[in-house]
Amino acid sequence: MFCNHMEKENALKDKSFAFAVRIVNTCRYLRSKHNEYKLSDQLLRSGTVIGALHREAEQAESTPDFIHKLAIAQKECYETMYWLELFHATELIETKSFESIHADACELMRIITAILLTTKTKQSIAKK
Repeated sequence: MFCNHMEKENALKDKSFAFAVRIVNTCRYLRSKHNEYKLSDQLLRSGTVIGALHREAEQAESTPDFIHKLAIAQKECYETMYWLELFHATELIETKSFESIHADACELMRIITAILLTTKTKQSIAKK
């Protein structure tokens, strides 16, 4: 089970970085094509911080610190999904692009949630 947990963390590291690159490119598109700066800044912030928070969590001082940092990454991922949905609903992002990047966000959310559940379960078992 421990190896599976580590595989998920490595997948999160790689996928969150690739996702951040996609977010940066999406924001560039929104700025150049639609002259959209204010809302794209929100997307840029929330979409790129997911990976940064995971990197912080890797260096956590304790299990509760790890959980806390990863839980914030989970919230940021959910916020990113909101901004993507808003840009799609207002036709600033085309459906094909939206579906692809939104699917990536959903995958990140599943990985983060799985790691959090595994870590919390292990923590509660260790306390007994």
